[in-house]
Amino acid sequence: MSITAAGETLRVPSPSERDNPAGASASVRTRRIREFARDVLGHDGFRPGQERAMQAVVGGRDTLAVLPSGAGKTAIYQVAGHLLDGPVVVVSPLIALQRDQVERLTELADRAGGAAQLNSTLSAADRRLALDALRDGTVRFLFLAPEQLSKPDVVDEIAEAKPALFVVDEAHCVSAWGHDFRPDYLRLGSVVEHLGHPVVLALTATAAPPVRAEIVEQLGMRDAEVVVAGFDRPEIRLEVDHHADAHGKEQGVLDRVLAEIGDGRGPGIVYSATRRGTEEVAARLADRGLRARHYHAGLNKAAREDTQRAWMTDELDVVVATTAFGMGIDKPGTRFVVHAEPADSVDSYYQEIGRAGRDGEPALAVLVYRQEDLGLRRFFAAGTPAEEELQQVAGLVNAAAAAGIEDGVAVKELREETGRAASPLARDLNLLEQVSAVVLDEEGAAFPADGAPSPAEAAERARQLAEHHEKVDQSRVEMMRGYAETTECRRQFLLGYFGEQLDEPCGNCDNCSAGTAQEHPGAGDHDRPFLVETPVEHTEWGRGVVMRVEDDRITVLFDDVGYKTLALAAVLEHDLLRTRG
Repeated sequence: MSITAAGETLRVPSPSERDNPAGASASVRTRRIREFARDVLGHDGFRPGQERAMQAVVGGRDTLAVLPSGAGKTAIYQVAGHLLDGPVVVVSPLIALQRDQVERLTELADRAGGAAQLNSTLSAADRRLALDALRDGTVRFLFLAPEQLSKPDVVDEIAEAKPALFVVDEAHCVSAWGHDFRPDYLRLGSVVEHLGHPVVLALTATAAPPVRAEIVEQLGMRDAEVVVAGFDRPEIRLEVDHHADAHGKEQGVLDRVLAEIGDGRGPGIVYSATRRGTEEVAARLADRGLRARHYHAGLNKAAREDTQRAWMTDELDVVVATTAFGMGIDKPGTRFVVHAEPADSVDSYYQEIGRAGRDGEPALAVLVYRQEDLGLRRFFAAGTPAEEELQQVAGLVNAAAAAGIEDGVAVKELREETGRAASPLARDLNLLEQVSAVVLDEEGAAFPADGAPSPAEAAERARQLAEHHEKVDQSRVEMMRGYAETTECRRQFLLGYFGEQLDEPCGNCDNCSAGTAQEHPGAGDHDRPFLVETPVEHTEWGRGVVMRVEDDRITVLFDDVGYKTLALAAVLEHDLLRTRG
């Protein structure tokens, strides 16, 4: 509502705005956001997207914030959570990451409010203390993994605390299009409603337009404010070193790392696709005098933690790791990331290279590439379980429930019954959970879902879903090949994958330096028959969204078959694509 006084129109806050604990007007809320960020968190300014996301959240709007790695996503809920009236629930997939945030907020407890974790490592008494403290206001921030929210009693107790903000970190995990999809995230939308739909804040560093749409839908976000700060990290130079044979590639990895460290451009991370690869490369670097260690999920917890500690305290020149070394490992002074093999997708590659240069200083991302290495990624992306195997698993889960077994069926028991390995059984259970045939608890035990289809029908649906995932994963591998083999500006390719158009070559990649990027000028928007983010339909592959437009090619993300790069001339000549409203 507005009134006119002395020739000026004045806006009168609505009742809901007047009741907002962060302030009755946008200007008051902005002032309080800036004061808290400055006085408590020590921020002397905001990074792109941060303040806009904070304003939306404290204004009561569900918000999806897509900000680059290192752009300060956690500060959004730290500030907004302080200004809202009620506790904050933060869903985070890694216990180590939760612990870091709890320690950080505990240091600020006098002004930011207390923080606690809720996870499977805690005793029953400590879990009770955490929930009681949330309810009585002693704890403002509660961090937990999504598996915890599979427990109705936990959800009920959190609901009693009347949370004001529900935060989903690594929100791309909720989307089947996301590169790190996790079935446990699927239940979060219903949890939000059970909690009375507090304000929802979803955070991610990598989300192409279809992923953003699915995050909003799956979490049941209402009138969501979508804040996309841009994917570009211009301080990271992008390069690909091509090699024809395995020996040359292996030597190329060593030479690159030795050159960077030798010129004082360290420390850095080397990513390898296999555990054995991390061990071999680390040993060879150590033989050449570097302070190098390997890191992968097969190491015991003490060894992993000691390597993380040594890395963070500048005792290492390089860590050679699988992707197990990643989420939550934040060292702003990392100067380079070298990939000894292609990542499984451009999404993963972007996230992994984003661990370099978080201090804003120049950094380097190098892919040491041999075309044959893509075969390993295609192998990882391949594999659809047999329908008979899926039906057997679904039948065993149903039979256990019919027999009155209240603890569900664990993977160990399924191994004994089927004689199959744990990994494929876990995959089958995840697929069956996605088609609403089973429900998995925090320990991974399976129960029949309410209204579950028959084992035969569940198996058919799960197989179809697996085939769909395989097509999408294989298409992602092909896009990784496209990045490695393009002669155009690599940054234009990388950003285009996420639906962000860079009009001019970046000048900070090897192709720009070589001059080949200049040979492929893009047409102006007025000359383009399709624009980025245009919904389209293909005569064979169905519905999709335009992700990248070049002078002679167009890349589309299709609902059913994933990413496809099409020759624009053929598309126009044969009328293969039509736009849809």
